[in-house]
Amino acid sequence: MMTLMMTASPLMGEEGERVMNILAIETSCDETAAAVVTSGRRIVSSVVLSQDEVHAPYGGVVPELASRQHLRSIGYIVNESLERASMKTADIDAFAVTQGPGLIGSLLVGLSFAKGLAYYHRKPLLGIDHLEAHIESAFLENPAIPFPAIALLVSGGHTSLFHLKKRLHFRVLGRTRDDAAGEAMDKIAKFLGLGYPGGPVIERLAAGGDPERFAFALPRMKDHSLDFSFSGLKTAALRWIGETKMSGKHGHLADFLASFEAAVVRALLENVTGAIERHRPVSLILCGGVARNKRLREGFGALARTSGLSAFIPSPTLCTDNAAMVAALAAERMQRAGKPRRWLDLDAYPRFNPATGGPGKGRVRAPSTRPSDGRAGG
Repeated sequence: MMTLMMTASPLMGEEGERVMNILAIETSCDETAAAVVTSGRRIVSSVVLSQDEVHAPYGGVVPELASRQHLRSIGYIVNESLERASMKTADIDAFAVTQGPGLIGSLLVGLSFAKGLAYYHRKPLLGIDHLEAHIESAFLENPAIPFPAIALLVSGGHTSLFHLKKRLHFRVLGRTRDDAAGEAMDKIAKFLGLGYPGGPVIERLAAGGDPERFAFALPRMKDHSLDFSFSGLKTAALRWIGETKMSGKHGHLADFLASFEAAVVRALLENVTGAIERHRPVSLILCGGVARNKRLREGFGALARTSGLSAFIPSPTLCTDNAAMVAALAAERMQRAGKPRRWLDLDAYPRFNPATGGPGKGRVRAPSTRPSDGRAGG
């Protein structure tokens, strides 16, 4: 499925100053995405090509297939984003690309392509962290979010809580110790033969179901931390499926899925409640692919109202992996730090390091675009 978004492209700022155009590329998992965003953080074009049909037969993302599909699609997607922005690569003032975390093969496709563009056009290149970009997606539509804030990021591969003291400065409060929330949903959907991705399928089939028919105990950390764990919840659901011979045609399927979905949401919101009590924010942010879920969005908004806080949730199209959020974060960094250098020695990294709020171990370098001079390439 391809999602296209286009707006008119302004070429001049409010005072006649030419705005900068940033082209961003996102290939961290199974979406090939490109977007053009101005330095004024205006989305000029955003193109996302999903690989759901490629991975559906396997019930989950196959890394090798994902990277191959990125190779086939990336040129077309970048050209499409430029065409819809009525621009050429020569009109781009800076490039941005997701460095990590994500599938290393997929990351290297986008990183190598972006390096080639930056080298050929002699323009700046910024490496962007995927999780930071998800948080930044909330600021695209709400640039004046007050601080301090608590951000809940929920996706197929990540479930984390962050404390934002100010813009671009955050600290990890908690993260999943096993399955992410979206991953748990995918596995339950796969076991029931409902299709992939599991989150949207479960949400659709759970509509109208009784969320209290099946009782699921919420996972809690013995050390009273704000970390998440969904493996126990997933195991309990699988046990229910086995004991009741639950299937895609079972009479109580809607009730079962509604109960499981509600349990996941309660587990997420319980940790957000704990973060509110400990850190006293004035704003709450919800982001990531699972933030499209209606039950979660409604529960998150209700929690904010009960706590007397403001809630900020991106539009559904900005919750899933996209390049607009990557470009927006690059624009914010450039505004604060000035024009960066090309950074052709950027590395990809598969994991996020919660201790430092940056890249984890296992950095992998994309091929250098510099001509060989007999020395090790950057």
